[in-house]
Amino acid sequence: MGYDIERFVGYVNEGLLCSICRDVLEDPLQAPCEHAFCTACIHGWLVHHSNCPEDRQVIDVALLRPLYRYMKNDLNRLQLHCRNREYGCEMVCSLESIDRHERECEYSQIPCSNAGCTVQVERRNLDGHLAVCEYRSRECPNGCGYTILSAEDSQHNCVAELRTELELLRSEMICRVEEAKHEMESRLDSQRRHMVQKESILQNEIEELKSQMSRMMSDVRSLMVAERQHRQELEQAELEKREL
Repeated sequence: MGYDIERFVGYVNEGLLCSICRDVLEDPLQAPCEHAFCTACIHGWLVHHSNCPEDRQVIDVALLRPLYRYMKNDLNRLQLHCRNREYGCEMVCSLESIDRHERECEYSQIPCSNAGCTVQVERRNLDGHLAVCEYRSRECPNGCGYTILSAEDSQHNCVAELRTELELLRSEMICRVEEAKHEMESRLDSQRRHMVQKESILQNEIEELKSQMSRMMSDVRSLMVAERQHRQELEQAELEKREL
């Protein structure tokens, strides 16, 4: 939909009106037949039609183009009242700058920023409303440090709130201790398994060394026996040599 023509000061050229809603063009697009439309209007029209609503020439979304520059300039220079005129705003500015003004207009209706509050107030009155809003929050005046809503003042109990907070902290601490305990046990189990594995490997190596030592001792004994036998043979040969 376009801008309500009643908001404008002075005469508005017919060519700057939307051919569908007949209000002043908003975010305009132009068909090849040079008829202009609000973007929202023409897109909605083409959902159910395939021609221009003025001269019935066939058009398609892909054929729509931005407004001619001179028409765009004429459109931007139009003067109109702020949409908050009914609330007291007397600002009149160009169409080109109206959006910027209305985003900052002191007479704009804006929602209260307090969670749970559904009241809408003028921007200029927001601070006054926040000061008395029943959903406003503030720190407990008794010094417990809690943030409370004004509506909860009569129900707020510092001792109960602190006791609840203490229980939550205790529960959280217990959970953290349990997590740390489980993590430490897991690490110890992992280290224990690693040590058992290493011990097994070392035990196997020791057994292998013992086996090698046993074989070496057996070989040494065999060598000593062979040497003794060889010595006896030499002595026997020496005696036979002497007898001869």
